[in-house]
Amino acid sequence: MITLTPKTLSPFSFLCNPIPKHHSKYTIVTQYSDSSSKPTFNSNCESEFQTERGLKFDIGETFFRHESATGRDLGVLAAALYKRSKGKLRVLDALCGCGIRSLRYLIEAEADFVLANDANDDNRKVITENLSQVESSSGDDPRWAVTLSDANRIMTECYLKRDFFDLIDIDSFGSDSSFLRSAINALKLDGLLYVTSTDGFSSGGRRPQQTLAAYGAYVRPMPYSNELGLRMLIGGAVRVASVLGYRVTPLFSYYSYHGPIFRVMLRVNRGKLPDNRNYGFISYCHNCGSSQEYSWAELGRMSCPCSDSKVSKSLVVSGPLWTGPLHDTIYITEMLNLAGEWGWAGSGSGTDLDKLLNQMVAESDPRLPFGVHQVGRGGQPCESKFSTTQSRYVHP
Repeated sequence: MITLTPKTLSPFSFLCNPIPKHHSKYTIVTQYSDSSSKPTFNSNCESEFQTERGLKFDIGETFFRHESATGRDLGVLAAALYKRSKGKLRVLDALCGCGIRSLRYLIEAEADFVLANDANDDNRKVITENLSQVESSSGDDPRWAVTLSDANRIMTECYLKRDFFDLIDIDSFGSDSSFLRSAINALKLDGLLYVTSTDGFSSGGRRPQQTLAAYGAYVRPMPYSNELGLRMLIGGAVRVASVLGYRVTPLFSYYSYHGPIFRVMLRVNRGKLPDNRNYGFISYCHNCGSSQEYSWAELGRMSCPCSDSKVSKSLVVSGPLWTGPLHDTIYITEMLNLAGEWGWAGSGSGTDLDKLLNQMVAESDPRLPFGVHQVGRGGQPCESKFSTTQSRYVHP
């Protein structure tokens, strides 16, 4: 049994972590019931062990979905590519749940340090025990730490202390965009920001006031709501980053029907988006089914070619949204190669991840129109389960 004392030498007063071999700012006193260097899991605990990619972990009373494993796979691949490119990798898992994402970043992506945070103090024990499968320090440097506080507070304190991260993973619920500003501030330049939305009602145009408040976009009902949800999420990040003097570039966009879940990996750098490029408005005509992109300069002059009138009653417009590519072809290809190297894809494996990454490559063509692959023959929804953006239809 692990006993954690409330006192800590860390600048974060709510930090908990197994005792490292050397002093660091992430230190806390921990005692074990035996002389083993690693804690053992409590066999009398009512919670249940799970396995993902060969890693065993306990979920305790945390919210956990097996179906989200693909999103975790994508995050780990991106993190591993960053580590290979930069040589260092520090990850902040802002809403870590049971800690499986943090554990995978440590083991599979070989992160140098992971800060796992969760606002629920009841998750303290299960997070710590799961991460204790990895040594808590390497030389004088800690490998991981656990904080138990509001995600915005953690990221803001990291920013104020100039403790920046290479990758920040925000697996949030609903359409809570309040994390974007503090996350961008706590991120290193050229770092990766992995953001989430689970608000399918808003992406379907059912809550335009909600999307306006959360992402600065007024979303109307359109038949490719999955794609709109991703463009809405990216557009919200573009808007917040621009205020702070940064620009974001989508590396991949992923939609999953369970939830539903919209996940986007963004690269953040200094500088604003030039001339509002790829940040505008999308129209859909309920009469002819066509979609068009409109810039800010074209506001007030929107009409569909199928209508002789200057005002098309069948035309609905959503925006401002991200109107550029949803995937980076070169980056997805690198992810696919790494997945093949790890045995997750390639060589005729036919795995879901293999099909997903190959579909992302196909969808990364910037010439593709909005809503492509959204509707099958006869206007019927496509039923492909390997959806990245558009393939699986959710009626608004």
